[in-house]
Amino acid sequence: MDQLAATVKYSPYRFFTAERWAEFRADTPLTLTEDEVQRLSSLYDPIDLDEVRRIYLSLSRLLSAHVEASQLLYRQRKTFFNGDEANKTPYIIGMAGSVAVGKSTTARVLKELLARWPSSPKVDLVTTDGFLLPNEVLRRENLMERKGFPDSYDVGALLRFLSAIKSGEPNVRAPLYSHLTYDVMPGEYITVDRPDILIFEGLNVLQPRDLPRDGKFVPFLSDFFDFSIYIDAREELIHSWYIKRFMKLRETAFRNPESFFHRYSQLSEDAARAIAEGLWGNINLKNLRENILPTRPRADLILRKGPDHRVEEVALRKL
Repeated sequence: MDQLAATVKYSPYRFFTAERWAEFRADTPLTLTEDEVQRLSSLYDPIDLDEVRRIYLSLSRLLSAHVEASQLLYRQRKTFFNGDEANKTPYIIGMAGSVAVGKSTTARVLKELLARWPSSPKVDLVTTDGFLLPNEVLRRENLMERKGFPDSYDVGALLRFLSAIKSGEPNVRAPLYSHLTYDVMPGEYITVDRPDILIFEGLNVLQPRDLPRDGKFVPFLSDFFDFSIYIDAREELIHSWYIKRFMKLRETAFRNPESFFHRYSQLSEDAARAIAEGLWGNINLKNLRENILPTRPRADLILRKGPDHRVEEVALRKL
């Protein structure tokens, strides 16, 4: 469907055009410059100050309200338990969506906006890439062509990380991933030390797991989220963006001899495009249809992009 609002007759969401959504900015100040926005933008995911004004300032204001409400609830619970309540824990925002849809840019812009609230909260950003199983393991398990699918991640490590963050533990480590070598970086980590807000971004962060027949508790990643965002676009648009990005990388990053995809930079344009189409159809499109898109209705907020990468529609879950 071209519009989110047309997908269901009875919906738990409220739907807004980008123009209507922009009105909810109110007096939220613009704290980013054009140069900063360009620095935060990803390849073939253009964004400018006008898009920040239209979409992200209202989103920042909404999240500010949610974080304040969470802090109020914490204080009320502390009173309810006569002061016997754990320390306030980070507010976790999960962000999902397909490859090439612009999750990384959205996450980085949002991180900068949230960190510039008057209260100056500490905001960290972690992606799920580092929690992928190493290529050596994926090859051994015949999973290289399922890289990015739910079964290609170390789910136990993901759950332990989020559990530690939500428990308020200090200096929690997350593994790092190299897009140059297309693999987890052995012994390399980012340390997350009790942020006020954590943005957790990845393809499948809203993915549920199989439920046990006996009702035993099985945690999902989203169980640790306070708010979730899905970046959306029509399938044909994401396909086009993926191919364009691949062909651009072929002329830039892939030319590095250390790149996992270096061999593609040596091919003719037609041969490289054929490879890109194969990777899209055999891996990324399957993952989108089987695993990623089905999680869209689990998000609290959906940002629907149009052909120019600008958000055209916003869906917000009703309270």
